Amino acid sequence: MAVSYNKLWKLLIDKGMSKTQLIKAAKISTNAMAKLGKNEDVRVETLVKICSTLGCTMDDIMEIVQEEK
Repeated sequence: MAVSYNKLWKLLIDKGMSKTQLIKAAKISTNAMAKLGKNEDVRVETLVKICSTLGCTMDDIMEIVQEEK
């Protein structure tokens, strides 16, 4: 199983928000944003900050996908 944050990128486009703006608004680190960009694991605390900032749920910013073999 793997995580995909493609929903987050689409939501940012829909809201007209850049990754840099999200980093500042949600008070998350650039390192956390880099991990999101690579679909790597991040702390739940980071996801909660993003959801609070964007007014959404985790289902709106991420999904679990099957890893290709």
